Amino acid sequence: MSGGLRTITPVDGSVYVERPFATEAEIAAALERAVAAGPAWREASIEERARLCLRAVDAFVAERDAIAEEIAWQMGRPIAHAPGEVRGFEERARHMIAIAPEALADLDAGPKAGFTRFIRRQPLGVVFTIAPWNYPYLTAVNSVIPALMAGNVVVLKHSAQTPLCAERFQEAFDRAGLPPGVFQHLHLSHPDTGRVIGDAAVDFVAFTGSVPGGLMVETAAAGRFIGVGLELGGKDPAYVRGDADLDFAIANVTDGAFFNAGQSCCGVERVYVHADVYDAFVDGMAALVRQYRLGNPLDPETTLGPMVRTGAAQYVRDQIRDAVEEGARALVDPAGFPMAREESPYLAPQVLIDVTHDMEVMREESFGPVIGVMKVRDDDEAIRLMNDSPYGLTASVWTADAAAAERIGAAVDTGTWFMNRCDYLDPALAWTGVKKSGRGCTLSPMGYDHLTRPKSFHLRTAV
Repeated sequence: MSGGLRTITPVDGSVYVERPFATEAEIAAALERAVAAGPAWREASIEERARLCLRAVDAFVAERDAIAEEIAWQMGRPIAHAPGEVRGFEERARHMIAIAPEALADLDAGPKAGFTRFIRRQPLGVVFTIAPWNYPYLTAVNSVIPALMAGNVVVLKHSAQTPLCAERFQEAFDRAGLPPGVFQHLHLSHPDTGRVIGDAAVDFVAFTGSVPGGLMVETAAAGRFIGVGLELGGKDPAYVRGDADLDFAIANVTDGAFFNAGQSCCGVERVYVHADVYDAFVDGMAALVRQYRLGNPLDPETTLGPMVRTGAAQYVRDQIRDAVEEGARALVDPAGFPMAREESPYLAPQVLIDVTHDMEVMREESFGPVIGVMKVRDDDEAIRLMNDSPYGLTASVWTADAAAAERIGAAVDTGTWFMNRCDYLDPALAWTGVKKSGRGCTLSPMGYDHLTRPKSFHLRTAV
């Protein structure tokens, strides 16, 4: 389709969705509506905002089955796993709505004779959310719901791979009775996305995506003096100590690495295992990975779907091939996955050992079903290797020693530190990254700080 998007499903390579891109006039009209809707929404009580947002969540959840099937078709996640996204969306949305009254309450500056002093959080205005395809609802909800609850209006641009997700958001808010212009979506080309970021109507940009995408956002926003929230890539490490519950660690680290075909910004991408348990861990992980069923994501028996597109799968194939050529050993025979084939998004999962940090597979984000496992002598070596990365989104340690976990976590450069879990966002905790994994914060009460600006009230009551 000329002047529009075409969503090629990884299921069978067919065109699943076609949509025209918004025209210049439609973009201008949408931004004008957003600006016009802002004052009334800003004056609405938090209770009224919560009532409408909760109705939207209810409307969204009611369509869970259709939404799960659409996710499978658009980006390839197995239908058996897709409903989890709706549950996660609901958990995060309801949590952020529930904490809004306290998170947005005025901050009392304390008593001072003759004065009333407080700090009020005020909405920024128009929030432009740019959402990715890999977790199309879980990523978008992190900014959309709290932005609305804070009194902002929202324009959502979703990935061209998952355009129906933006439309599902719109349907839910429309059914909830949200005032016109308070939430809108636009299907945009990359150049038009940059132009919207640079438009004077936009007051904040919430972007989730790749590091190059984050650079584009920063460049488009340069000189505008607006806030930009960036949730970017990761190369998240896991460290399995000698005292770990090995069976538990094998099962959960493997799931953290291969769920969603490894297409998760906070998925486990490299593993460091203490020498005392290294052999047992590697054998257990490889055996578990061999049990995955790679296939059509619409088949409820499928546990590993295709990657989002052939090019993404080829990138991972290249990483695996290069690592093997440089001395790594592949422990999983691709022949055990008949659906896997070259020049397709269907890729066999792989576990690599004898890897080093000279290999790209241990340095750069794979975003696919491959994991490298290295043996380490002690905690200090594990910390050094975990920090040897330009990324810092999450990291995990698998151990029975909580004090050691806290001590190691204090030394690891990461936005979230896990003990005995991974690949999860707790809406009560700040979601943030360091280094190339981005900046800013969503979720938790701190997430509201980035979607509001402080205004100080200094009132002399006695003259």
